[in-house]
Amino acid sequence: MIKKELLDILACPKCKGPVELNDQGNGLVCRTCKLVYEIKDDIPIMLIDEAKPLKED
Repeated sequence: MIKKELLDILACPKCKGPVELNDQGNGLVCRTCKLVYEIKDDIPIMLIDEAKPLKED
């Protein structure tokens, strides 16, 4: 699980905007870019090329 202190300083590498933990706790969401950055082994993968499109229901 990502600590709140880390979450507070992380930013989207594409737009430099805020990111938030998704509902499942396995990714960081940038609402501006509509991207999800996956979290593997408690490490966020903050690479634009590795991001997945946000699927909003």
